[in-house]
Amino acid sequence: MRIVIAGAGEVGSHLAKLLSFEEQDIIVIDEDRERLDVLDSSYNLMTVCGNPTSFLTLKEARAGQSDLFIAVTPFEATNLVACSIAKSLGAHTTVGRISHYGFMAPENKSAMLNMGVDRLIYPEYLAAREISTALEHSWVRNWFELHEGQIILVGVRIRDNAPLAGMQLKEFASTTGCFHVSAIRRNHETIIPRGNDYMLAGDVLYITATRDRIDDLIKLCGKVKRKIRRVLVMGGSKIAIRLVNMCGDRFKFTIIDNNRDVCVRLPEKCPDADIVHGDARDPEVLAEAGIGRCDAFIALSPSSESNILTTLSAKEAGIKKSVAEVEDIQFIPQAEALGIGTVINKKLLATSSIFQLMLDADASTSKCLALTDAEVAELEVKPGAKITRAAVKDLHLDRNMTLAALIRDGHGMLVTGTTQFKAGDKVLIFCLAGALHKVEHLFS
Repeated sequence: MRIVIAGAGEVGSHLAKLLSFEEQDIIVIDEDRERLDVLDSSYNLMTVCGNPTSFLTLKEARAGQSDLFIAVTPFEATNLVACSIAKSLGAHTTVGRISHYGFMAPENKSAMLNMGVDRLIYPEYLAAREISTALEHSWVRNWFELHEGQIILVGVRIRDNAPLAGMQLKEFASTTGCFHVSAIRRNHETIIPRGNDYMLAGDVLYITATRDRIDDLIKLCGKVKRKIRRVLVMGGSKIAIRLVNMCGDRFKFTIIDNNRDVCVRLPEKCPDADIVHGDARDPEVLAEAGIGRCDAFIALSPSSESNILTTLSAKEAGIKKSVAEVEDIQFIPQAEALGIGTVINKKLLATSSIFQLMLDADASTSKCLALTDAEVAELEVKPGAKITRAAVKDLHLDRNMTLAALIRDGHGMLVTGTTQFKAGDKVLIFCLAGALHKVEHLFS
């Protein structure tokens, strides 16, 4: 699959890195030669230095022969123009990153298509949607649904009081048989576990289950399902505005911002939210804003450090559910280790969404990447595929991945050692970044 990426910033570079692991044919365009040199020296891809809105540059990058053209520069207008030119040159599918929600309005969709922009990526909208999910499922760090909720994948931190703490995986499997521990996040490292591994207090477990067993899982993890009603938000950002407009009918929001001009404008954009002018890093301001009466705290300031520290203060004040935007990817492991709750990163979410768009080009593959060093993939078993020739325990799979669940005839079920796959099965795979291509040939 030929993929051209316009923009070697944090989103474009992260996406190029992940796609290069998957052995795709990648070309990255940027005007900054130093950024491209870093990618050239580290990953299996090609680069073109030039303006992504230049016909000459796009022709040099063979954008017209691309299966997928992705424009993710920091500049909305540049992305839309680049997509338009690439489409006119023959690109099959174009994706443009935008900075304003108006482009996503249904009445504007035909205008975007006429311009040659097939899909839009609005990271702030994706972040707001992720936060909404986090508020609905307050006991988890991550929540993914596949096939309309037939299969649920959750990421949840295990506390000392959890029945799972100290239990060996094979003991857990023999006791319940209803859950699949797909990965363990421990000490900044993601582990694909085996039966002899133990689940320890402080681990973040990624567990696959069917929807009807979720309530049992909550008890096993030592968690309590809490209803979120009142939410305190630090920062009147685009994410905050999208979040309030998306689910203001379900939650009562209060937004704190230290910029008076922002506070003056927010009531028009978020008429149902309470607005407080002040610095949420000050515990007294948090107290005056009513943090003691709130069920959740969300930190959305431009500073990752401020978001992490203020979230810790909120937890000390008794907040049970917290979400922090951490845009510096290198800070994410530290933030997770501090136990601040759900971590949101727009770059990872944008990358996840773009991977999902690859489904259009290959209907057998769906991917969901919201973790720094792991990926979730869904592969369809083709007739005569090698994976159908033996039970899972006899397949000798790479240790960097696990087959967690499958959809067969519209029904979700977990994978066990005795599972024998059939053509048409859709299999959920959890693997470390870059390991997926090692098993794809088994499904084809």
